[in-house]
Amino acid sequence: MSARLRTLQKATSALLQTSRPALQPRPPRRHLSAKPFSSATPRSAHNSASSALAVPRIVQGESAARTLTVELPNGQQTSFHYLWLRDHCREPRSYHPATKQRLVDTFLIPADLEPTAANCSSEGLTVTWPEREGSGDSYDSFFPWSFLMEHSYAPALRKGLEKADRKVLWTSEISENLPTVTYEEVMESEKGVYEWVKRIGTYGFSLVSGIPPTPEATEELIRRIAFIRETHYGGFWDFTADLKHGDLAYSDVLLQGHTDTTYFTDPCGLQLFHLLSPDSSHQGGHNLLIDGFRAASIFKKTHPTLYELFSTLPVPSHASGTGSESSPSGVHMAPLVPKPVFNHDENGELVQVRWNGDDRGVVGGPAWEGKMDEWFEGVRAWEAILRSKEATLWSKMEMGTAVIFDNHRVLHGRSSFTGERRLCGAYINHDDFRSRLKGLEKQFGEKSAEKERLLSKYGLKSSSIGGAREEYA
Repeated sequence: MSARLRTLQKATSALLQTSRPALQPRPPRRHLSAKPFSSATPRSAHNSASSALAVPRIVQGESAARTLTVELPNGQQTSFHYLWLRDHCREPRSYHPATKQRLVDTFLIPADLEPTAANCSSEGLTVTWPEREGSGDSYDSFFPWSFLMEHSYAPALRKGLEKADRKVLWTSEISENLPTVTYEEVMESEKGVYEWVKRIGTYGFSLVSGIPPTPEATEELIRRIAFIRETHYGGFWDFTADLKHGDLAYSDVLLQGHTDTTYFTDPCGLQLFHLLSPDSSHQGGHNLLIDGFRAASIFKKTHPTLYELFSTLPVPSHASGTGSESSPSGVHMAPLVPKPVFNHDENGELVQVRWNGDDRGVVGGPAWEGKMDEWFEGVRAWEAILRSKEATLWSKMEMGTAVIFDNHRVLHGRSSFTGERRLCGAYINHDDFRSRLKGLEKQFGEKSAEKERLLSKYGLKSSSIGGAREEYA
């Protein structure tokens, strides 16, 4: 063993035995000096340190590739660039612990930066960086295994991992056990709000019973999740079928299953309705809900080519009603860029359905050449699924019970009606809903469930999460 390697191991061991630095004021931003990282953690050190816990090991620190490669207990390897590790350091000097914002200036990280040491423990990876100019001390970054596994990219180790918050797809049979919370529990505690938004996240909708039949109580209820989104319809609505806003929603006609505000670049997220006062002559007006994610899964299975078309073809949408009190010059809404019916994340998972036949614009243009026949075939096949008895959940709206649903997943509609009825409700942004759900999940849910599953998949034990250190964003 070379003298340099022995010195490196002793320095790394001594570093890990010292206490971690306390929160300090942000230091002046300087260029970091760069020294070569010349050695990986030897297998002997890996074996001696892992008698009780499975501990990954460093198999190479390549100056040429400028990456650090870690071998997991199950034998799989993943690599991280030196610059990525420095840029994503979560120590207080580099990442504000309260605001979760980056303090390190990526521009000032030298392109040739290399660590001077690295060490694997049961909790995570510690990387030591060279002295900052004039500081006289080195600097180390700690990364819990959960953080590295979750954000790995060469290769990505999250791919194929089943999410802990798996959504429950449903049919009309859910009418036998509707996801429901009470107004009282939502209003009296954050735990009650968590139970509410958890149901919305899981099923795409929830009922709230026991609400005082007033707009004031309903508005207080929805604000328990987040602030109300203002649109050309206003903020909190209190309305009847008077066509006040130049939209069929403000009429008494049948509305097939649809999602709202497809004509927005960012469609509204949650939508809540509460019936305030039907009169004695009111007939019809039953509420319709459809699980769009379930319908899409059937469409993908039965018509894969059409599903691909609906996932790639940009569909124009618009809101072009005549002038109203809120929009005296008329409404002229369209998304900045037309979007497909089905929208997916980077892993191919469906995250949004945008479907509204009434608000669809004129289809055509270069993207549509040679696809028009296939499009109309797709519309018929898709609507057949949406209108099937199995897919449609019909219910009579009742005073004192509100329904709230995820407009990115659940389609809604109503049967035609006669007579007068008064409803109230509002929109909430989808980002605000997901932020609220995530925050409450950290407070009341099983915080580490998904991370434990990820760690165990690669041979790491749950104790390898690293306690409080796993709360890195």
